[in-house]
Amino acid sequence: MFKTVSNIWKVEDLRKRILFTLFILLVYRIGSFIPVPGVNKDVFTQTDQAGSELFGLLNTFSGGALFQFSIFAIGIMPYITSSIIVQLLSMDVIPKFAEWAKEGENGKRKLAQITRYGTIVLGLVQGFGTAIGFNRQYQYDMIPGATVTDYIMIAIILTAGTAFLMWLGEQITERGIGNGISVLIFAGIVAAIPSHIRSIYTAEFVDASNIFLSIIKVVVIVIAIVAIIVGVIFVQQGIRKIPVQYAKRVVGRKMYGGQSTHIPLKVNGAGVIPVIFAVSLLMFPVTIANFWSTHAWASWVQTHMYYDKPLGMVLYVILIIAFTFFYTFVQINPVQMADQMKKNGGYIPGIRPGKPTSSYITRVMSRITLSGAIFLSLISILPVLFGTLADLPRDVKLGGTSLLIVIGVALDTMKQIETQLIKRHYKGFINK
Repeated sequence: MFKTVSNIWKVEDLRKRILFTLFILLVYRIGSFIPVPGVNKDVFTQTDQAGSELFGLLNTFSGGALFQFSIFAIGIMPYITSSIIVQLLSMDVIPKFAEWAKEGENGKRKLAQITRYGTIVLGLVQGFGTAIGFNRQYQYDMIPGATVTDYIMIAIILTAGTAFLMWLGEQITERGIGNGISVLIFAGIVAAIPSHIRSIYTAEFVDASNIFLSIIKVVVIVIAIVAIIVGVIFVQQGIRKIPVQYAKRVVGRKMYGGQSTHIPLKVNGAGVIPVIFAVSLLMFPVTIANFWSTHAWASWVQTHMYYDKPLGMVLYVILIIAFTFFYTFVQINPVQMADQMKKNGGYIPGIRPGKPTSSYITRVMSRITLSGAIFLSLISILPVLFGTLADLPRDVKLGGTSLLIVIGVALDTMKQIETQLIKRHYKGFINK
């Protein structure tokens, strides 16, 4: 372990990338404490924050920026929602988008630009809704004498913060280590862990009536978290290998091919993206409902659409499963894979090339993706049920969703570092 860390600092390019990523994360954390102008911060007490279940998960993702109502209060969620919409529209819903999706790198740049524009629009909507919702929650003391102009100005500031975070994420992806957006969410969740530990300590030891029962409860919580971590790593690393045989070809006087290899299909090929997508999409109608919070339908949405309520939990599971299939098949196209194998003289033993091969790959992918999707759903909802049964403090939102994101991003980042080290003939974290 220590030798691996030493190897990282020996590689100049890798060292620069890691230092650059850490610098961006420092900028992100500083911005999380810069308040929005015109907001009365005195209303943000710990008691009020603990009772705000509506925004608890989003506050965890933003590293506490939401409950401090900083310039990064709405975080990167508008970008994620915009990405979901653009990817859905690229599935032959809008022919132009579908055409760009097939153009390679040039098309990806065009879709990325559309995603940025969508982020700004959704950021304005979410910023406006968040400002109104928070002001009403705090009895209009957060923005005294607020007018429509005040709300618009705050929405613009919050949207600018989101746009800046989007740019920071792109810089990490290009010049740092890991997927920038995922790394920012990872940093926000990790930054909230100390406050969660402090809340649990206060509730179970400082204010506890029975210390012995509190110790047992904390031990059970730690065991449950460790079990979830082990399970997530086990599934994230799980691979289904499809054997592939390449026929021998004679080109001139040389013979090519003839080797055996395999197609590695991950059990959870989509990673943590489906969970992030599901959370973002589930929270969007709640944000919209803040505009009409006095109406009965808006109150119903705010009451039932949260992920720890029965209806919200069912929708949460359905969205995770749907996005797991969607994102997996967006990343891996069985038809293109079968065509590429056929062109190169490859075939799966016992399966004819062409359509039978693509059908076989689709069938295998569907089975292992279903297993991965069910696992993601269980890991996401079980800690919510466990937290309710254990009667944890209401401001503790470090559940399965957060653990999935933290572990998934950590594994992906480690693999990128591993790849960089192996390229330079160094041993990494995983390969020993």
